[in-house]
Amino acid sequence: MAENQKTYLRGIDVSHFQGDIDWPAVAGDGVHFCFIKATEGIGDVDPMFARNWTEAKAAGLLRGAYHFFHPNLDAKQQAEHFLSVVKLDGDSLPPALDIEVTDGVDAQDLQTGIRTWIETVEAATGRKPVLYTDPSFWQENVKADLSEYPLWLACYASEPSMPPDWQNWTFWQHSEQGQVNGINGPVDLDNCDLSYEQLQQMCAARPMKA
Repeated sequence: MAENQKTYLRGIDVSHFQGDIDWPAVAGDGVHFCFIKATEGIGDVDPMFARNWTEAKAAGLLRGAYHFFHPNLDAKQQAEHFLSVVKLDGDSLPPALDIEVTDGVDAQDLQTGIRTWIETVEAATGRKPVLYTDPSFWQENVKADLSEYPLWLACYASEPSMPPDWQNWTFWQHSEQGQVNGINGPVDLDNCDLSYEQLQQMCAARPMKA
C-alpha cells in the first residue's frame, strides 16, 4: 500500500499566523494532535502560544510545542528561552526543534548548535526532542546523523522522501494548504505514523518504556 493510502492520525501545526483558533471545532474535525509554535531565537515568543497551548489541551488534543531555530544565535540561550516559556504536562508531546534556515552558518556549526539545543532540552525535560526538517535541506546543510531523535518530516510530495540515516518518520507535514474546521485560512497538515496509544506514550507524564 502506498504511503498516502495508509490511514494516519491527523494533526496540524500552528502559529500566530492562524489567528484565533476555535479548538473545539478543530477537535471535532477529527484532528488528534497539534504542534504549536512557542518560541524563536533567543527572545521571541509567539503571541498566540499561551492561548493555543491552553485551549488545545482543553479541547482534548495532544499537543507539542516547537522552537524555530536560528543557527546564528547562541543555541544554549535558545534552549533556555524555550524552556522558560514551555511547561510540559501529561498531555504534552516531546518538544520539537524547527530546523529550516542556515542563517549563513556552515554545516559543522549548524550540527553543533542543533546538538546543544536538543541535549539541553532533553536534559531538562527527560524527553527526546523531535526534529522538524525538509529532507533536501538536511542533506545539503546539516549532514549529521541524528536519527536517534524522532523525525518530523516536511515533504509535500504524495509520498515522503527521507533524509539520510532515518529509517522512518514519526510525523509528516504533508501539506501547507490544509483546511480544518475552526481555522480561517490554510493550515499545515500533519500525519502521525503511530497509534493513538503510542502517541499518548510520547507525552511527558507517560514516558515510553525502554
